[in-house]
Amino acid sequence: MQDMTKAELRKALRAARREHVAALPEQIRALVFHRPPAPLLERIPDGAAIGLYLAHPHEAPAASYARFFAERGHPVALPRFATREAPMEFARHTDPFGESDLVDGPFAIRQPAADAEAIEPQVLLMPLLGFTDRGDRLGQGGGHYDRWLAAHPDTLRIGLAWDSQLVDELPVEPHDMPLDLVVTPTRLYGPF
Repeated sequence: MQDMTKAELRKALRAARREHVAALPEQIRALVFHRPPAPLLERIPDGAAIGLYLAHPHEAPAASYARFFAERGHPVALPRFATREAPMEFARHTDPFGESDLVDGPFAIRQPAADAEAIEPQVLLMPLLGFTDRGDRLGQGGGHYDRWLAAHPDTLRIGLAWDSQLVDELPVEPHDMPLDLVVTPTRLYGPF
């Protein structure tokens, strides 16, 4: 994978992730990412706003984490886009149990409604296609998380991933924002 372009890597990593998830029994998928690991919780300040995401079918699921943090009194936020060209922002997710507060967004992903309170998370858990054991992250390619993180450099940056998404090397460019931690079903990588 070392000599691949980012586009080629994304294609290969999407296929590998899809195969990995398809091979997991449904019962196992329901159990993983149920509760954040204790070393991660130790890094999260009391009352900190937590940014999460709604996972696509093959991404590491974040819904249980949303419920976990909401039950503990943390404000929970999800990405929101006014249009496909608009910058990503985060807005309060008030119903992580039923998701009744979400509407269809411009990227065919459910998101908080336009009137939901905007929030700047102090902790951001994000999806990825690939990561290294040094905290490098390869995302979907839109740059939304990198731009948001560049504007909010003090945010604790946590990737959620399947173990199969770990790679030895990724091409890193100056605008790529590294992760502080990566959580997989079997391990916590970092702090970096």
